[in-house]
Amino acid sequence: MPHERTPEDLVRAAHAMGVTDGRVLEAVRSIPRADFVPADEVASAYRDTPVPLPHGQVTTQPSLIAMMVSALGLTGDEQVLEVGTGYGWQTALLARLAAYVVSVERRPDLVDEARSRLARQGVGNAEVVLGDGTLGVPARAPYDAVIVCAAFPRVPEPLVDQLRIGGRLVQPIGHGGQEHVQLYERRARGLVHRRMVTAARFVRLYGAHGYDQH
Repeated sequence: MPHERTPEDLVRAAHAMGVTDGRVLEAVRSIPRADFVPADEVASAYRDTPVPLPHGQVTTQPSLIAMMVSALGLTGDEQVLEVGTGYGWQTALLARLAAYVVSVERRPDLVDEARSRLARQGVGNAEVVLGDGTLGVPARAPYDAVIVCAAFPRVPEPLVDQLRIGGRLVQPIGHGGQEHVQLYERRARGLVHRRMVTAARFVRLYGAHGYDQH
């Protein structure tokens, strides 16, 4: 009889990738990914694999999400900016780990999906905004942490400007397809590179400070 996959499979996968932050692992355990994937992908929800979304988008692999979120070092009182919402599972993780999350998604139907799925889970400390993620959300700045879920060769300048001094930013740096996820810290003179989190493949970051959408 095949193994019935559960959230514990995702916890084990994250741990195997080096995630040791107990708060992150507990968030992975307690927030049901099955509620944040398309209906025809529910059977795959607890596999450590990306899941297709509309518009040729894909979710990020859960263990990779856990690594990126863990790199932010959230303690519970941060305001976080997320670029790229998808269906909102990572948003829900961030909301569990931080005080407030502002998530930017450029596709209206994904915004609607994420909002309704987060509401069904009772997530009240996250808002999903329709817009160009490379511009951030200046009205809610400054942020203590920024997480970008798509690839571009450099960090968009508005995201640097909206990050608090001492804040952290995680982004896959590359052209889309083979990236290095990098962790930065904001200093008075700009971003300082802290470390490479992992190598991974991501979709491209589109927007005014990313790739041209046309």
